[in-house]
Amino acid sequence: MSPKIEEFTNIVDVSYAQDGTSVNTDAMGMREMQRRVFEQRARQYLLVKAPPASGKSRALMFVGLDKLYNQGRKKVIVAVPERSIGASFAPTKLTEHGFFADWEVPDKNNLCTPGSSQSKVNAFVDFLQSSDPVLICTHATLRFAFEKLAPEAFNGTVLAIDEFHHVSADLEASRLGTLLHDIMAGSDAHIVAMTGSYFRGDSVPVLSPADEAKFTPVTFNYYDQLNGYRFLKALGIGHHFYQGRYTEAINEVLDLDKKTIIHIPNVNSGESTKDKLEEVGFLLDAIGVVERTDPNTGIIEVRRRDNGQILRVADLVDDTDQKARAETLHYLSTVASQERDGVDIIIALGMAKEGFDWPFAEHALTVGYRASLTEIIQIIGRVTRDCEGKPRAQFTNLIAEPDASQAEVTVTVNNMLKAITASLLMEQVLAQNFEFKTKRSDDDENEPGKLRIRGFKEPSTDRVRQIVTADLNDLKANILQDDMFVRAAAGSLDAETTNKVLIPKIIRDRYPDLTETEVEEVRQHVVVDSVIKNGEVREVGDKRFVRMGEKFVNIDDIHINLIDSVNPFQRAFEVLSKSVTPNVLRLISDSIAATRIQITPDEALALFPKIQLWSKTHGGKRPDRRSEDATERKYAEALLVLQKLKRERQQAVAQQKAKEE
Repeated sequence: MSPKIEEFTNIVDVSYAQDGTSVNTDAMGMREMQRRVFEQRARQYLLVKAPPASGKSRALMFVGLDKLYNQGRKKVIVAVPERSIGASFAPTKLTEHGFFADWEVPDKNNLCTPGSSQSKVNAFVDFLQSSDPVLICTHATLRFAFEKLAPEAFNGTVLAIDEFHHVSADLEASRLGTLLHDIMAGSDAHIVAMTGSYFRGDSVPVLSPADEAKFTPVTFNYYDQLNGYRFLKALGIGHHFYQGRYTEAINEVLDLDKKTIIHIPNVNSGESTKDKLEEVGFLLDAIGVVERTDPNTGIIEVRRRDNGQILRVADLVDDTDQKARAETLHYLSTVASQERDGVDIIIALGMAKEGFDWPFAEHALTVGYRASLTEIIQIIGRVTRDCEGKPRAQFTNLIAEPDASQAEVTVTVNNMLKAITASLLMEQVLAQNFEFKTKRSDDDENEPGKLRIRGFKEPSTDRVRQIVTADLNDLKANILQDDMFVRAAAGSLDAETTNKVLIPKIIRDRYPDLTETEVEEVRQHVVVDSVIKNGEVREVGDKRFVRMGEKFVNIDDIHINLIDSVNPFQRAFEVLSKSVTPNVLRLISDSIAATRIQITPDEALALFPKIQLWSKTHGGKRPDRRSEDATERKYAEALLVLQKLKRERQQAVAQQKAKEE
């Protein structure tokens, strides 16, 4: 089959005001997000949720120094997931910009350098017994050191954990989660947790509800960040679906005039050729002709086939020579991060995601499904840094179009749904937040950024206010990843069931400490926010109308009962409809339908002769489950059951054959 890529429309395509507010600094050298965090500097447990490039590292410096100088704390420990991210917390002259102290880290206290884990653990323990105030280490060093220490050893410290989504409330599986829980229970340590993506890729929460309730969240979302940039004005997020091999189709989406990060598929995925080094070779050939490799940096110079221009390519996939890779990473973090012409294309597999800083990057081209919301948002964050000469950024997910003849088509479809779900969530994260209030009389007018709704229940407790102001997108991520969401998105659940049964159940599971009154307040906020953000707004004269379901409603006349009559997830199915081909959409729809068909395998087998006769009578036509004829619909559903049964038997035979071999 020749390679083919379907035309597509961006799921997300937004423009922003470029008002500069998120990057302008005040008299102390703080950006808007950093000011918000500093206002909460006295809190013992602080959770900072903000996008990449918003300045979380420096926000920690401001708070950490205040805790050292003004709050009686003796030490600040910063833990990062990998060594390269430690550079974000390097010594910084904050006094030059108006702050009262500088961030200083002696070389011996930077444990994000080469060396054995044992030597770093010893250095960590020595630091706690010294008079030095600041230490930088990896999550791994923190975990190994904690095995030699009691929780009370952290008394008097500030423990800052970067990329906090690596923590898990599953204490059996996450040693970092266990460590955090024990330190909170057994010491007076202050904790600053920072993340650009608080929701994990799995269903396990980051914190237990009891521990999470102790944190004061500060949220700075993508809308806050991008709307306040000076240069970057537009962001697009979309999917391409290809047939054949991606190495033969990637040229159709690879724009060689854009600074691009290409993430090739995981070697265990269906899109992978299973030879990652050969894939890099294919990509280099797609770009042009390799001229030379710089022996000092590892940068590959490739002459473009179309215009003869030399492009500088960094290969972060080849890990056979660790020294060469280290040299390339050093070059990228120094020269290439400062000079626009330092590199043009970066090819990576597991690297160049969280914490990777290349401000000139314009296009993130990711091959293969990314079921983790966290991973997708981290990759998008690589291209959303503000940079002069970069008015637009683009994230493209290049996905193999599923083949109905494949035995694993259901898995493929489910992966696609997760990828689309992540994009849908990003669309909501990128939109302006509204403040919702109860409309008590006709005199209550709507104001910019504020919407009054009749019958709406405003938060009655601090816990609900905390959830709806700082945790709403994370809660939506839980809902969008829930198994029942697939059915809701396809319209198999009516609006009332979705809004009154599905959403409250997920809220109770995530926040078991809430009362039923609080659950209802959170539920209303989730539904209202989803429906309003997904609704098209039109202005007619001096009135504004928002599209809810199939009709436009005067914003001044909105009532909570009217909003509850709309399925807030219907937008997800619309996203699928405009983003995939009819054939793929049919596969997705059939896969969803198969989860709720009540026909047993025995009944389906018994119906098969009748189905064959029906098909012969209708000129070889296959029965359609969307038909208005009840018999045809039943035959079509029976066929779906038989197809599922056939795939399961094929898989069982293949597994048995593999065991015998």
